[in-house]
Amino acid sequence: MEPRPRRVPFTDRLRVPGGRDGRRMLVVAIIDKVGTGLWSGAATLYFIYVAHLSIAQIGVLMGLSGILGVAGPPLAGRLADRFPVTRVLVVAQLARGAALLALLTTNDYALLVLFSALGALPDRASSVLTKLFAARGAGPDRIRYQAIQRTAVNIGWAVGAAGAAAALTVGTTASYQALLLANVVSYAVIGALTLRCAEPPSPSRVVASPATAPGDGLPPTASPRVPATPWRDRRYLAFTGSEIWLFLDDSILQVGFPLWIVHATDAPVGLAPLVLVLNSVLVIALQVPLSRFGETRAAARRLLVPIGAAFLTGGVALAASAGGGPWFATAAVLLAAVAFTLAEILHSLSSWELSVALAPGEAQGAYLGVHGLAQSAQRSLGPVVVGAAVSAGPFAWPVLGASLILACLAQHRLVRPDAAPAVTAPDSARAPEAPAT
Repeated sequence: MEPRPRRVPFTDRLRVPGGRDGRRMLVVAIIDKVGTGLWSGAATLYFIYVAHLSIAQIGVLMGLSGILGVAGPPLAGRLADRFPVTRVLVVAQLARGAALLALLTTNDYALLVLFSALGALPDRASSVLTKLFAARGAGPDRIRYQAIQRTAVNIGWAVGAAGAAAALTVGTTASYQALLLANVVSYAVIGALTLRCAEPPSPSRVVASPATAPGDGLPPTASPRVPATPWRDRRYLAFTGSEIWLFLDDSILQVGFPLWIVHATDAPVGLAPLVLVLNSVLVIALQVPLSRFGETRAAARRLLVPIGAAFLTGGVALAASAGGGPWFATAAVLLAAVAFTLAEILHSLSSWELSVALAPGEAQGAYLGVHGLAQSAQRSLGPVVVGAAVSAGPFAWPVLGASLILACLAQHRLVRPDAAPAVTAPDSARAPEAPAT
């Protein structure tokens, strides 16, 4: 019988895994999200009122940026397997700042598209590099570290968004430019802090070696081990593909709820922003306590069942919200928001652990880079899927929930221990699994 999830003593809940560098990188994540929150809330308005772009032009600009940004995660992962992850991360952070600062130099549409696209590449890369640093630095405590970091990120985002809301009440060109510059400064600050972090142990530079001499522990006829590539790992690619669908909670909460509340229910319009507030509060309150249920590969796999149940519950509640008066609709929408948020929290734990546990140590960066494509792809696909669900009507939400359950079940089968050749876990605390024949 497998051990029950361990309870974390209260004193240990205050401890950040990874020591001083883990705490420092946590500060980096908070500052990063404060700056991003300041700018994200004003970016569209900046392009409208300062750069004088049309809605169609802004849509093209963001679409092209998203397309180029997809290349960020795999590129960052490959670089992090060859160079120190902290140095690659600093380059990405400074590149984000430089691309953003360049927006102040012009109102030419072609240049704005170019600078925005160039900024999307390191922006998507940074998330993978931060995850890789945590996986290497926190070791067997990586799930707890991820939970603490995600909680801190939500707090930072909320602080930044509140600051943006206050600044936007002024509504002048100078106020928009000030928010942009504040985000640029945040990139410079986190770059300096990241430089002070020690490089965590890297399996890619220990397991893989350029050559193997006869005295290195292998027979003279043995060939050097060739680092694994995720692009030939069918199980990992299938796992990443299923992740695209499971990341839909982001688009459902950010896009689906506001559209559904306005167009299909009798709930008050003011409920839409309150859903996002509720989401942030629940993540801050529950992410760390629930992290103990995803600390191993087996535990992360078990989480896929309640994740699917939460998705279906949310879909049924959203469908029901279209059939009652204001009070019933409000209650149903709030129930759906709780269900989708719970699915989001549990999926973040499962996704984090499985994406690392399934990656061989010598190619950890490359694998996590490929996994990062799932979120990038969802950012492009998700709004389309959610928009179609809103247009199709109430029946579409339970159908979408059922499809998410199927994705959970497919992933549950994919990541079972005997599904395919196993890989070496990144931290020494895990025993290697035997390859399938």
